[in-house]
Amino acid sequence: MTTRTVDTLLAAYPPAVQALALDARKFVLEMLPAATETLDTSQPLIAYGYGPGYKGLVCTLILSKSGVKLGVVRGAELPDPRRLLEGSGKIHRHVPLTTPSDLRRPGLKPLMKAAAKAWRERNTEA
Repeated sequence: MTTRTVDTLLAAYPPAVQALALDARKFVLEMLPAATETLDTSQPLIAYGYGPGYKGLVCTLILSKSGVKLGVVRGAELPDPRRLLEGSGKIHRHVPLTTPSDLRRPGLKPLMKAAAKAWRERNTEA
């Protein structure tokens, strides 16, 4: 059985989506130092977090043929003054990325910092 890697996951997508996903991956890893990167075995999803399972999750990259979504765990609870987060779920939200310039949108870095801070707070309360 072949081990799923970022390269094998990206191979199924158009070159523009591949490049965008790699840029988004670099952005997430810079924003979440020492985060663990985990590839979902059945979905087009790369997860980032600081512990095992769902409890350890901070964000995800969700790939599609037209772009990448930066999924923010418990994003509905975070401040989002630039209104970057989309989605109608009661808990999770995502930021759609269609071009590399979307990663430089004002408010994205503070949103990622807030997501990491919220994760730390949730995991030190116990």
